[in-house]
Amino acid sequence: MNKKLFILVSLSFLFLINGIKAEEKKQYQITCVAFYNLENLFDTLDTPDVRDTEFTPSGSKLWTGKRYWEKLDNMAKVIASMGEEHLKTGPAVIGVSEIENRMVLEDLVKTDRLKALNYGIVHYDSPDRRGIDVALLYQKDKFTPSSSNSYELTIEGNPDFRSRDQLLVSGDLMGERIHVIVNHWPSRSGGEKRSRPLRNAAADLSRAIVDSIEKTENNAKIFIMGDLNDDPVDPSLKEHLKAKADSKDLAVNDLYNPMEKIFNAGNGSLAYRDAWSLFDQIVISQPLVDKDFSDWTYYKTKIFRPHYIVQQDGRFKGYPLRTYVGNNYKAGYSDHFPVYHFLIREVK
Repeated sequence: MNKKLFILVSLSFLFLINGIKAEEKKQYQITCVAFYNLENLFDTLDTPDVRDTEFTPSGSKLWTGKRYWEKLDNMAKVIASMGEEHLKTGPAVIGVSEIENRMVLEDLVKTDRLKALNYGIVHYDSPDRRGIDVALLYQKDKFTPSSSNSYELTIEGNPDFRSRDQLLVSGDLMGERIHVIVNHWPSRSGGEKRSRPLRNAAADLSRAIVDSIEKTENNAKIFIMGDLNDDPVDPSLKEHLKAKADSKDLAVNDLYNPMEKIFNAGNGSLAYRDAWSLFDQIVISQPLVDKDFSDWTYYKTKIFRPHYIVQQDGRFKGYPLRTYVGNNYKAGYSDHFPVYHFLIREVK
């Protein structure tokens, strides 16, 4: 059995945590599904018709090749370390946002820290005016894509609106079919209330993608992940995506958001004016919450914040350690902490 594919965990370890009587002979596989906003992972080139001039060597950020490769190494360090409490191989699949193009991802997966993990890439160019996109990275020995599509977010009455597309990737996660929808919903620029309809529309689009999958596939295992620019309790998640906070309330085709309880406990993935938000979320479909563990089943969630990606002093102590603050280069990571879910299943 290839140890790179999964880790065997005794039932006593997993279930004694939950207060359930264990049977010592049972063993479980564990894997990780993640999301990370890479915060302005731009190349150093001035691309026509894209607002990327500041991220060039002569731009306001003085974005040089040295800084670019330092950023890539920082991102690779975080990705390779995700799930380290149970895994040594990084996430099987990871959605990413705020990347300029496919080239930066190709450079990322070729870094020394990620090269051995053999990540593949699914990426489409979006119409976003800054040129930033979403994408999916996957370890080729763990996940095999079978199809992908990019869905444009349009706003009725606003033909000039441009944002990130929503990426759907379907495929095989170590013998089981899953679907991953990667998002970066519209920002709160102009104010939360004024921009709220844009995120509600993005949630409607995600929900429509989910509904289309569930119409053709029973018990579909779906992950809706991304930087949603809203918290789990906001209308976009509760009323439009229709994600529920309690797994006990789920019916067929319902969505479960385990991030809501985490947020209500005072946790977040980014901070602004000393207030924490949990914009980075992974919502899952009801079949992933089935508790017989005969196939991939949701186990637990983590906001990943090792000390090296946390600001250690000063006014922003405790915040994510950023690449820039304004135009001041800090050689950090991102203004968001990554998030991930662990999945487990019984070894037959």
